[in-house]
Formats: sequence, structure tokens, C-alpha cells
Amino acid sequence: MTSQRGGAAEVVPSSLAVGRFATVTDSHDDPGDAATKDLDEPLPEGDDGGEDEVDDEFVLLLEGLRTTLPGVQVLFAFLLTIPFQASFGELSTLELIAYYVALTSAALASILLIAPSVHQRMRAPLTGMRRRSRRHLAIAVRLAIVGTLLFLIALVAGVLLVTAAMTDAPLAVGLTAGVAAVGLWAWLWLPLVTFVADDHRGGSGD
Repeated sequence: MTSQRGGAAEVVPSSLAVGRFATVTDSHDDPGDAATKDLDEPLPEGDDGGEDEVDDEFVLLLEGLRTTLPGVQVLFAFLLTIPFQASFGELSTLELIAYYVALTSAALASILLIAPSVHQRMRAPLTGMRRRSRRHLAIAVRLAIVGTLLFLIALVAGVLLVTAAMTDAPLAVGLTAGVAAVGLWAWLWLPLVTFVADDHRGGSGD
């Protein structure tokens, strides 16, 4: 390659010319390439999209708890009135055990099931921390699961208390065992065994 400088021809090595051309070309690359590369990378956990997903799941959890809490509160309120009845002193040992188990389980279930909504209200105003985090959601789900299991225990103990006061002990235990079996099947077996097996079969069929 030749260039004119001061009326004389100057020979420019081809490698130097190519280098200059490459430099100019690189400087005029499409600025959208970097943005495209960034879009291809996975979004970090703290990204707005991730926070929105966590927030949606948290809202669904709170909506589900609204259907569970009334039952726990009604049972707990019923149990609170029993000691003020005149016949409370006549309860047998089995009935007293059933009562204390039901009362304690209902109280703990109420605390754990209400906890996620309390967290949602208190974290940001008091601490300034984000309310939408994956760890917060995981803890809230665990609290809801434990609270639901305690609610089932309170239901079973409440059934034992009432049936033991109305019938003899063997029949009361049998009826209570039936209620417990139905509760375990509906609340634990179906989601943890049946639905999981259906998901596995559906995945293998794809």
C-alpha cells in the first residue's frame, strides 16, 4: 500500500495497514453487542424480576394461610372456654391429656401461621431490610408447614376430647384414629407422595 506525503510515495506495510483497519473497525463495533451479552447472562437473585417472583409466591402463601387461620382460631377459642365450664373438674386423665395437647397445639399453630404476615409487616418499616427475599419465603413456608401440622394435632386431640366425653375410651380412640388417618392422607400423603409420583410420571412421559 502506498501513500502520498510531501509529494513522495511512501510504502506502508500491509500488516500495519491491516492493524490500523482492525483498530478502526473495533472502535465502530455495534454498542448493542455488550447489552446483548448481558441479556444472555442469568439474572442475579437480587434482580427485580427475581424479587417480583418471590413477592408473588409470598402473596399466594398469605392467601392460603387466610383459609387455614379461621379454623385454628375457632378451635382455639373453643378450647379456651372449656376450663370455665362446671364439668371441667370431672374430666378423666385421658380427656385432660387430650385437652392440654389440643390447647397447646392450637396456640402454637396460631403463632406459626400468623408469623409470615407479621414478618411482612414488620421487616421493612422497623429494620429497613427488603421484604422480598428467597430466604424469607423459604422460612415462611417452613413455618406454615409446621403450623399446619400442629393444627392437625390440635384437631385430632380435640376430637379425642369430645368423643371421650361422649363414649367409652376404645371407641373414642378408634374414631380419633380415623380422623388422624384422613388428615394425614389429605394433608401429607397426597402432596408428598401421590402428586410427586404424578410429576415423575409426567416428566418421564415427556
